[in-house]
This record gives sequence, structure tokens and C-alpha cells, in this order.
Amino acid sequence: MDQKRGQRYTILVADDSEMNRSILRSMLEESYDIIEAEDGLQAVAILQQMEQEIALVLLDIVMPNMNGFDVLSTMNKYNWIDSVPVIMISAESTHDFIERAYDMGVTDYISRPFDMMVVRRRVINTIMLYAKQRRLAGMVNEQIYQREKVNNLMISILSHIVEFRNEESGLHVLHIQTMTEILLKSLTRKTDKYKLDRETINLISNASTLHDVGKIGIPTEILNKPGRFTPEEFAIMKQHSQMGAEMMKGVPAQDEPLVKYAYEICRWHHERYDGRGYPDGLSGEEIPISAQVVALADVYDALTSERVYKPAHSHEKALSMILNGECGTFQPLLLECLVESSDLIQQEMSVDTVTKGDQRIMENTAAEMVQYEDLSTVDRGLHMLEYERAKYRFFMSVTQAILFEYVKDPPMLTLSSAGVQRLDLAESTVDPYSNEKVLETIGPEALDKLAGLLRGSAPDSPVVEFDCHIRLDGQLRPVHIISRAMWSADEPPQYIGAVGRITELDKEEEIR
Repeated sequence: MDQKRGQRYTILVADDSEMNRSILRSMLEESYDIIEAEDGLQAVAILQQMEQEIALVLLDIVMPNMNGFDVLSTMNKYNWIDSVPVIMISAESTHDFIERAYDMGVTDYISRPFDMMVVRRRVINTIMLYAKQRRLAGMVNEQIYQREKVNNLMISILSHIVEFRNEESGLHVLHIQTMTEILLKSLTRKTDKYKLDRETINLISNASTLHDVGKIGIPTEILNKPGRFTPEEFAIMKQHSQMGAEMMKGVPAQDEPLVKYAYEICRWHHERYDGRGYPDGLSGEEIPISAQVVALADVYDALTSERVYKPAHSHEKALSMILNGECGTFQPLLLECLVESSDLIQQEMSVDTVTKGDQRIMENTAAEMVQYEDLSTVDRGLHMLEYERAKYRFFMSVTQAILFEYVKDPPMLTLSSAGVQRLDLAESTVDPYSNEKVLETIGPEALDKLAGLLRGSAPDSPVVEFDCHIRLDGQLRPVHIISRAMWSADEPPQYIGAVGRITELDKEEEIR
């Protein structure tokens, strides 16, 4: 974490020798805040809780429970090594040890016995190097964010001009963008036929906002006619797809994927899977997937929106009409995506679309930052995550409830202040299933039952609860445990931990 001038950096000293830790503390505590870890497991537990607050790790190699190389392996596994520099300090000075340490990502290596000037200078150099790197990352991040924001803004302005002429609210293009993204993500879970990676989905979603740009060339009296079109008027209206495609042909940088997708969408988003659409009568997979998805999104939003010529239909009615073929024919796989994403579509269409748009910009910015491998991974998302962690830690410290958090890998149990007091356990326990005091307090049966219920849950039904007996205030008491399994965003989702609450039962509610 890049700290402001005048603030003190925090250094984690991980060494099983109390004397070594004391020497390092005396060398550095005047200028830095020092946190000590007595072994590798404790160092990992501290990093898991405070990664964003630690500016440097001074790490010994030979330690009990988990040695220095094991700590480095964990830091590499969770990418902590990208944002937290490590200086290895050890009496082991053989070439193999030093080479292995550098291969695993350490920034520097200092051999004992300590030289105060050398330690101080290398600590300062390492922290300042990473601070400059983070500032550079922040500058690049801001540039990418602003560029993404401007790009989206220009597309939004152009698409809203069309909506303004069409006397619509302007939400239509944002709805199309959101629904296109949802359907494409659902499609990637069903097939790899279309090679839809994150960048491609983003490009198609952005290009979807231009689907009706050709309506700029349609007379206003036809665009906003409240009644049914005559055959002649409908023929004019249908020209907007070709007009939009011609506009895209005139755009510079024809090699840009965004322009390619915009052309496909403008020209073919009124084609239908059975060949009965316009302007070219394409059918099946002749229609690019970008246009197929936008076509479905366009029909859904047209049905659920109020127009000058019709009232809005409900979400359920719109789905029924589409699935019954009342609005043309669509690819069966896309219809499956529509049904499976039904709840999400209904939810997303009702949220603040401005906020949703900014969230998409943030996600795209974070995704692009990953490509800058020479820079720190710290970005806006990590700052928000640290903000949420700070709130979580505060509420855990002041609540009178017995709350717990379990992280699966590396395994660690964290308790609220009330939990620490009433269960007589440490705030953080590494590998709780092997900890004698945890087993004695909660009991192996209760732990096994909770673990089984959580692992047997699913992302769409993650909450589990049951009654049991555990030791509260030193006595065996009946309690009710309710917990929520946490699942990753991977496909398929992976169980990564849980949060929960333990409530003491009254005598009348005791387990029977």
C-alpha cells in the first residue's frame, strides 16, 4: 500500500528467534511500525489479514511449522509477492539457498550477523522502489480508467442522440448493453464455439449500444408514429439497419474489432434464426453471434418498455411471448441462456443504470491492468476491498454477537471480539481443524457437521444451520449455528470458506 508522506510504513518480521526479532525491531522501530511473527504459519495468518497494510516482509528461512520457503510459496500462490516485497534474512548463505530465494521472488537477501547500516539502507531502498512502482501503477490505472470512461461516454452520447430523436428515455441502449453482456456470459458457460473471452464480451456489449444508430436517417414522423406502420412506412423504417451499417463502413480504423462488431450488429440485429428477418434474410449461424444476442436483447427490452404505440409488458409476459415464438425465431441455445438468466436479467434491468455503467468501466479497467505485468497489481478494486475489510474488522470488534469467518486455503478461523471472549479462543487460528483448543471448545462432531453442510451447499443456496452443544464461558451449552458458504466466481464455482453466527439457545429451546 502506497502511503502518504508523513505516514509510517509497516514491516512484518518473521523469525522464530526472539533475539533476532528484537535486534531488527531496535534497528527499525524508530522509523517503521513493526509486526512480529514467531513462525511461518503466523506470518501467513498476518499476511492474510493485513496484506494491504504491510510494506515489507523480513523473512527468516529456518522456522518451525512453516519455513521461509513455504511462506514464499504461499505468497506466490495468492499473488501477495506482487505487492509485498520480501527481504530474506538468514544465516544460511549457501549459493543454492540464495538462488532459490531469488527464484521465488525475494527482492533482496541479507546474511546474519546483521549490519545495522546495511539493513536500514536495504529496507529503505526496497520500500521506496515498491512505493514508486505503485505510484506508477496508479498513474497508468487512472489513465486506463479515464480512457475507458471517455470511450464509453462517446458511445453513450451517440446512442442517446438516437434515443432522443426516437423520443425514448435513453435507458434502452443501456438495457441492451447490460442484457447483451449477461447473455454472452451465459453462452460461454454452455459452449466454447464462439470463443467469447472477457475482452470480446466487453467489445460486443459496447458495440451493442450502436445497434440503432441508423435511425438518425429515418424521418421523425415515422420514428415516433403512435399507430401501426403502413407497408411503405415499414419499408422506410427497415432501412435503418443498412443505414447504420453504412455509417460503420465510413468509420476510420476499420481493422478495430469494435467497428467490426458494430457493423455486424447494426446490419443484422433484425435477422431471425429461421431466415424471416431483414435486411438480408440470413438464417441460422449465417448471422454473427453478436447480432443474434443483440436481436434477442432488443426484442426483450422492446416488450418490457413503454413505447408511443404500446404499454410495457411484464418480465414474465415478455419471456412467454419470446419462448412461444410470437416475436420471431431465435437460436435455441440463446433461449436457454435467456431462461437460465431470467432472474438476473430482471434484477439488472431494475438497478441504477448509471451506477451499472460505472461498475462496468471499473471492471474493464481492472481487467486491463492485469496485462501490465511489470506493475503492481494494486488498483481501485483493491482499495475498495481494503475499505470493506476495514469495515468488516471494525464491526467484528464492536459486535456483541459471536461471529466467525473461515477461509479454506490457507485454513484459518477468525472470531469477533465476543467470540474470542466467550469461546476463550484466539482471534485468528491457523488450521483450526488440527487445533486442540478449537476441537475441545467446539467439538469435532460439530465441526465435521458444519463442514459437511457447507461443502454440500450450492452457490444459489449457500446458507446452512443446525443446533449443537459447544463450550461457552467454560461450560457446555446448547447453541444454534447459522453459516453462509462462500463460493468463488470460477466456472464451476469453488468452495472458498464461510461466515457465520453462533447464538446461545434459551433453556426452553434446548436441543431435544
